Amino acid sequence: MHVIDLGVREYVEVYELQKQLVLQRIADEIGDTLLFVEHPHVITLGRRLNAQQNIFDRTMPVVEIERGGDVTYHGPGQLVGYPILKLDGSERDLHGYLRRLEDALISAAAALGLTAGRNPGYTGMWLGDQKAASIGIAVRRWVTFHGFALNVCTDLARFRAIQPCGLPAVVMTSLEAALGRPITVDEVKPLVAAGLSASLDRELVR
Repeated sequence: MHVIDLGVREYVEVYELQKQLVLQRIADEIGDTLLFVEHPHVITLGRRLNAQQNIFDRTMPVVEIERGGDVTYHGPGQLVGYPILKLDGSERDLHGYLRRLEDALISAAAALGLTAGRNPGYTGMWLGDQKAASIGIAVRRWVTFHGFALNVCTDLARFRAIQPCGLPAVVMTSLEAALGRPITVDEVKPLVAAGLSASLDRELVR
């Protein structure tokens, strides 16, 4: 799995890149690829019915996309990962794929000394009763795109602009808030990459 760190990029730019990479992966022109990125402030809308009503403040850009899920926020201090993977054989289980993404994020949190887990009925990574990472995927001809957003040192007040994934904004937390100390996105990237390598059974190529 080739790991590409895009730094900070606009959401729409990376969305177009994902669609291009998906077509290339379907055609076997490239191998499995993982994009890491931070986005400037943006709200994205998934396919869930009535997701529009969960936006309370439209001062940030709003982008409608084809991933699963409701409305979410992306912004500085949040590590966003987009795995462009071709699923084969027993991997063709989308619920199983979601669980593997959760496993990777839980593993990264554990490497920081945090006990993370799941919340039945809600996809994502949770620290107790608070959500630290959101997950929403799409699949085209068994090639995955979209992915996860892990709140590292995110401004949690930004979530007040929406009802994130249909939940109250106060449910959202970050690794920094849980640790009680500063932490950067760059510190977390190798931990998440290692977790994904293990959970997805892919060797990383940087």
